[in-house]
Amino acid sequence: MSTVTEKTTQTALINGADILVESLIEQNAEMIFAYPGGASMPLHQALRRHRDRIRTILPRHEQGGGFAAQGVSRTSDQVGVCMATSGPGATNLVTALADAKLDSVPMVAVTGQVPQMVIGSDAFQETPIVSVCQQITKHHYLITAPDPYCTKSVQETLQSIPRIVKESFYIARTGRPGPVLIDFPKNIQLATIDPGEIDFDPPVYLPGYQPERRVAADEQIKQVIAQIRRAKKPVLYVGGGVINSGAAEELTKFAKASGIPVTMTVMGLGAFPADDEQSLHMLGMHGTVYANYAVNDADLLLALGVRFDDRVTGKLEEFAKHGMIVHVDIDPSEMHKNKEAHIPIVADVKLFLEQLNAEYTKDDKPEIDEWTTQIKGWKQKYPLSYQETDDFILPQHAIAELSRLTAEHDTYVAVGVGQHQMFAAQHFKFNKPNRWLSSSGLGTMGFGLPAAMGVQAAHPDSLVIDIDGDGSIMMNIQELATLHCEELPVKILLLNNQHLGMVVQWEDRFMEGRRAHTYLGPVDHPEALGEGDGSHYEDTYPDFVKIAEGCGVKAKQIRSKANLEAALTEMINHDGPYLLDVVCPYQEHVLPMIPSGGTVRDIIVE
Repeated sequence: MSTVTEKTTQTALINGADILVESLIEQNAEMIFAYPGGASMPLHQALRRHRDRIRTILPRHEQGGGFAAQGVSRTSDQVGVCMATSGPGATNLVTALADAKLDSVPMVAVTGQVPQMVIGSDAFQETPIVSVCQQITKHHYLITAPDPYCTKSVQETLQSIPRIVKESFYIARTGRPGPVLIDFPKNIQLATIDPGEIDFDPPVYLPGYQPERRVAADEQIKQVIAQIRRAKKPVLYVGGGVINSGAAEELTKFAKASGIPVTMTVMGLGAFPADDEQSLHMLGMHGTVYANYAVNDADLLLALGVRFDDRVTGKLEEFAKHGMIVHVDIDPSEMHKNKEAHIPIVADVKLFLEQLNAEYTKDDKPEIDEWTTQIKGWKQKYPLSYQETDDFILPQHAIAELSRLTAEHDTYVAVGVGQHQMFAAQHFKFNKPNRWLSSSGLGTMGFGLPAAMGVQAAHPDSLVIDIDGDGSIMMNIQELATLHCEELPVKILLLNNQHLGMVVQWEDRFMEGRRAHTYLGPVDHPEALGEGDGSHYEDTYPDFVKIAEGCGVKAKQIRSKANLEAALTEMINHDGPYLLDVVCPYQEHVLPMIPSGGTVRDIIVE
């Protein structure tokens, strides 16, 4: 190694780590969430040398860095980037990669790897991370030389790094988006080359990958318009693909022209304005009664950028069985995967809607006055509601108040996973796309705080809120320290019911209320066995105010409804990160609810 060091000093060569960082910058990466270790130290030294061109944010856990990178991707045109060392550092990224794969989020993850010469020898902190992640990434690279001892082979490998990085970003963001992994052995990071031999904008070589933006055939557009014209009970069923393709504006244009009501999946929230009278809001297991009724009775279901997930469909053979299904998606593997479509269209949803809007005329507008009246009746009979309380704070009320108080802001909301996630989906009004971040496919507890951290880094002047639960936030609570050290003013509304609320709800509904390790306090407390009254707690555990303050984050706890508005206002207006610990009763259930595998006939409303 001393020879390499001397040669580097004498001839100003560039090493593999610098090539990779320079390549990230070439792909317009503005920041990277990176946690260092032995196998990634050269990369971090390169990031230090380039700190005026790319911001390195140090998360307090690699999983936090992965979710923060998603926060960038989900709310901007950038591809989020994260980095970890080999072994445990790399495996700590696995959940974030799986989460991005299921939610179709573009992301590039870089992992340091042990030197190529010892790969496969169970070297210290070695894991075969490419093999581990094959099924949870869109693509993956292991940067190796045919012969790591051969100077010529290593030089050719160094020359390939810009192409690999460029391809990774291209693959991540094109077609159906997803995460890409680059595994980078330490010896290649340290190997050197004359910078004049490196092309930082090489051609992409992906002969088996042709992600053209497909358009629908003219005949398909005519078929769809013909079905719309004759429909009496049409519904637009909209998912995350509409947001990923940037099609929200085209969707809204078509919905307003046709008058067709719009319902959204949890991934599609914000694709159509929540406060529009045509909005049926969310459908599915915890969707609105009127959305589920409408889909059940629809004679035409226009399914755009959706995958007919089980949390939406319930019992598949009963879902939307009365109507014609038009399914538009960019991924051909989604066609007929879960639900047979009468008109399957493999196309970019935005391009499809542009074609549809161009061909659609006022003469094609369906006659749906009776349908609209029926839906209004369902909305009046089955509104999203919750009981009024005198003093204690219901989670639904806290979220509805937060939505009201932030209505004039361009607010980004990330959530953890559990009851608070569904309450937020129901009661926070999203009128724009890319403002709602939810771990929807994988359902990862601990997603909310680091995702909000990434959003705040990408949008430093915006109001960014993490709505979280006391169980979920504990999974990545260490990122409070990152908020303080990186000066990221994320606001945290912590709905603290001392329980794993969603599991408790299922215990109440399907396990006769038997508590099985869902109380988060001391094991000898009556609540641990479901024997307490649960309305209030003399002491809450852990003390989130102390934890936050110990990380340099201002915090407050409230228990009284009378104090809620003032506390929320203080949180919103605070100029740094802030945690508001709101103590809530645990008996609240997320309703409506269609039991898993059930149908609209099984919907629970009280």
